[in-house]
Amino acid sequence: MNNDFPRIITFLRKERGLSQKQAAADLGISQALLSHYEKGIRECGLDFLIKTAEYYDVTTDYLLGRTLQRTNTPSPAAETDSDDGGGKISGSMINQINRKVISNSCSVVYDLLAQIGSKRLTNAVSNYLMCSVYETFRLIYSSEKSNSQTLFSLDKSKYKFAASASMALDLMLAEDIIVEEKIALALSPDILSGYFDKNASSLFSLIQFSERNIRSSIKK
Repeated sequence: MNNDFPRIITFLRKERGLSQKQAAADLGISQALLSHYEKGIRECGLDFLIKTAEYYDVTTDYLLGRTLQRTNTPSPAAETDSDDGGGKISGSMINQINRKVISNSCSVVYDLLAQIGSKRLTNAVSNYLMCSVYETFRLIYSSEKSNSQTLFSLDKSKYKFAASASMALDLMLAEDIIVEEKIALALSPDILSGYFDKNASSLFSLIQFSERNIRSSIKK
């Protein structure tokens, strides 16, 4: 089983608004075993793969991240996402899932900021997020050494350190603003789910994936 499978089955379950307990019962396995599958701790057998595909009404190739097409019925989007001949699918499954998870989670963050109504906090958070995107884009852009750097004004050898420092300061500023303006929102998983519906599921996935990656980085 590949590394995409755990993330995809977790995404599909949360997209349906199903608890791990409910999905496990429907699939005829224990919640603990489903948890292991979703965390990538254990690999499932072929029978479970097929049963999961039927349960979520998707193809096994979709579950394995080999195609963007959920069913065997061709769609305009699927026709444009063909194999490039090197074993990679343009706009791969995990790419689309991560994009949706991040986009939906940002929507939740900005909706909460709108409720708070603090221009200073919104600016601090926005600066932090924009700097993260800037740093990521510049890293990709600069992967080809011959690409012109005229798009950027910061020195190529220093921007990473400058961006990291700026993000740290923006986060500290956001924390100070919350204290100064006495900002406090009463939130819980149930409240978030009720208010934000499917976007909350993406946020929960982002939290789970991020904390898993953080733990993994710490162990290294």
